[in-house]
Amino acid sequence: MASEVQAGTAAAAEKDLAVGEVAFGEQPPGMDTESSNGKEGMEAVGDGSEAAGTLTGSGDEESGRQLGEVELQCALCMKWFTAETFGIETATCLPFMTNYVFHCNVCHHSGNTYFLRKQANLKEMCLTALANLTWRSRTQDEHPKTMFSKDKDIIPFIDKYWECMTTRQRPGKLTWPNNIVKTMSKERDVFLVKEHPDPGSKDLEEEYPKFGLLDQDLGSIGPSYDTQKQTSGTPAAGGLNGALAPGPGKGRGAKRKQQQQQEGTAAGASKRTRSDPLFSAQRLPPHGYPLEHPFNKDGYRYILAEPDPHAPDPEKLELDCWAGKPIPGDLYRACLYERVLLALHDRAPQLKISDDRLTVTGEKGYSMVRASHGVRKGAWYFEVTVDDMPPETAARLGWSQPLGNLQAPLGYDKFSYSWRSKKGTRFHQSIGKHYSSGYGQGDTLGFFIELPDGTETAKALPDTYKDKALIKFKSYLYFEEKDYVDKAEKSLKPMSPSRMLFYKNGVNQGVAFENLFEGLYFPAISLYKSCTVSVNFGPHFKYPPKDVTYQPMSDMGWGAVIEHTLADTLYHVETEVDGRRSPPWEG
Repeated sequence: MASEVQAGTAAAAEKDLAVGEVAFGEQPPGMDTESSNGKEGMEAVGDGSEAAGTLTGSGDEESGRQLGEVELQCALCMKWFTAETFGIETATCLPFMTNYVFHCNVCHHSGNTYFLRKQANLKEMCLTALANLTWRSRTQDEHPKTMFSKDKDIIPFIDKYWECMTTRQRPGKLTWPNNIVKTMSKERDVFLVKEHPDPGSKDLEEEYPKFGLLDQDLGSIGPSYDTQKQTSGTPAAGGLNGALAPGPGKGRGAKRKQQQQQEGTAAGASKRTRSDPLFSAQRLPPHGYPLEHPFNKDGYRYILAEPDPHAPDPEKLELDCWAGKPIPGDLYRACLYERVLLALHDRAPQLKISDDRLTVTGEKGYSMVRASHGVRKGAWYFEVTVDDMPPETAARLGWSQPLGNLQAPLGYDKFSYSWRSKKGTRFHQSIGKHYSSGYGQGDTLGFFIELPDGTETAKALPDTYKDKALIKFKSYLYFEEKDYVDKAEKSLKPMSPSRMLFYKNGVNQGVAFENLFEGLYFPAISLYKSCTVSVNFGPHFKYPPKDVTYQPMSDMGWGAVIEHTLADTLYHVETEVDGRRSPPWEG
């Protein structure tokens, strides 16, 4: 065990301590209670040489976390402390590490701190590496990433900080990078895997596969003391899903038998979870949508589905009983994300969407992406900032109904309205009219829409899609909806009062459109060639309008969840409900 103790130079002088136990002097006289200042994790390593104070509580009263710094969780009181609070040497430590046991000086019987590093397995090393990469991207990058290249990011990080991540010796053979990839590909309950770039993406194929954390809450990462306490009175080291402490069994086969029992118990729990109908689908990535998904195209639209826990016969959710048969749509519901973002599926495939789903880059000719949420009544607002607009590129920004053509500029058909960067022209039904001066790189544009409350669309609940067919794609289910564009166009009718106002750097450019066609409207962006723009759905805007009353588009996140929940509930108890029936042109 002595080889596992990595407590730094302070431990070397204490010859009379028990093997594996390290004391760090007397209780220091005070504690810094400020929360993290946002420094990137690598800067925090090695700053813990000063002792600070008598411990009376963790750094933050609510969470106790100071993310980005080397933190330790006490196995007894479960509070979090920074390593530098006790003068613990951090040269061989990293933020978000999990392979250790720590007792604070309040809980430990000696009145001193106890800190023991343990050997980390590859899963724990990958978890720590991705957590640090994610934190560094959040604090340093303008557009934070959630997925990282194994060759450019993950393997170089582990190689650089190997001694900080585990007490095991660095392997002589260069086989561990392959084992790293195998581990992350296998542990799908912790890691996300993206095998190939999106169609039309400028990412190089050789940069893939990319990996990320399934749970983006970095504050949840720590040693698994809860699991250990269930099996042993003495805390032992473990990772996020950590190893259990050996029991009191004796003999050369006792440890192996216990491990087999633990694996059997875990497998049984996992099996029960998988058989539970409500957990039959895979967990979604942090941004709320599968990495591989069908696109809305060729006359069909796809809506991500999830089991409806309020369905009358939830036991029918077991997919096995529907083998070879159509799955009833009323057992599922539309899967909604509570944040308004750019839609991954409701876009032209060649457009490149950032990991945070708030930035988009064009490719070749005009093509469009819509937001994930739309509005049917009231006054709403969002902003778009032009990040990069090289010569010979352009943008058309505005609003679109669900049937607006994704492979055409915004304003091409009856379903969309746009404002073009070149000459400030406004477009609808491919007819351009002078509106304002143009806009370009560095400009922030505002888009306001006002829709009346008295229309049929405004009074109706959203479609439940429960009468649509369900298809399976890459382990996820989707409602498949047919587009009836010609029939929908013929049923369009103007509504009054309704209008759109556009703003340039906070200045109202006047009424762009009035008497809009009735329907559901989504924020929309269409780009020509390699133009890049970022969208802000609120609630905080760079230039909030002062001449109109509005709601930020971000409010529609939970608003849509409420509307769809009501529609789903009424579907099961009513026979005739606005919103649950198909549009009249679908027959």
